This record gives sequence, C-alpha cells and structure tokens, in this order.
Amino acid sequence: QVQLVESGGGLVQAGGSLRLSCVVSGLSFSNYAMGWYRQAPGKESDFVGSISWTGESTYYEDSVKGRFTISRDNAKNTAYLQMNRVKPEDTAVYYCAAGEYYSDSAPPSADYWGRGTQVTVSS
Repeated sequence: QVQLVESGGGLVQAGGSLRLSCVVSGLSFSNYAMGWYRQAPGKESDFVGSISWTGESTYYEDSVKGRFTISRDNAKNTAYLQMNRVKPEDTAVYYCAAGEYYSDSAPPSADYWGRGTQVTVSS
C-alpha cells in the first residue's frame, strides 16, 4: 500500500512563508524522485518543482525560482516544499508525487500521487 500524505497547507498572507510536507510510505523512498504540483480553481494542474532521488539536484518552474525550495529527508521518508514570499497567484491545491525517473530539465515521472493540501494566499 503506497501512500503519500501532504500537510502544512493553510491560509497565509502575501509575502509570508509556508512549508508543506509529504510523508511517503509503502515504497523505497530513496529510489524515487519527488515532484510538487499545484492546481488553482478552474485550471489544470501545473508543475512546481522536483528533487532527485537523494537530493543532489532540483528543478523548478520559472515562476517559483528564488521563492520556493524543495528538499527531502530520506531518513524520514519525507519531501518538503518551502514557500517564501508567497503571492495570491500561488493559491492552489498542492500535490506531491513520486516517480522512478528524474530530469534536471523537465518534470519527473509521477507514478504515485497524494491527495493534496490547500494553500490560500490573502492579499
């Protein structure tokens, strides 16, 4: 039974910070790249960023570069998304995903998905 559970979402003011967590169980965590995605109301899902199997490399969508940071702690089977200087347009449901393949120039594969956590940024 593979499970990915996001947490840490909530209401935050523009310019503030928030850290999302994704706890993974049921697979060998260090063998999977991790990605973060988001879906705003009425829109399709967008890629946010990704991190390689043991954290050596990261890749980000342009709109979050310099503001968001992805990390992972393989001892805790957990991936993180640190969100700084958040903007109202960051409001979305945020999802984490695990996949076998990683790229430093494209979104990774996504074989397993969490159910998401809501982030709302007030102006």
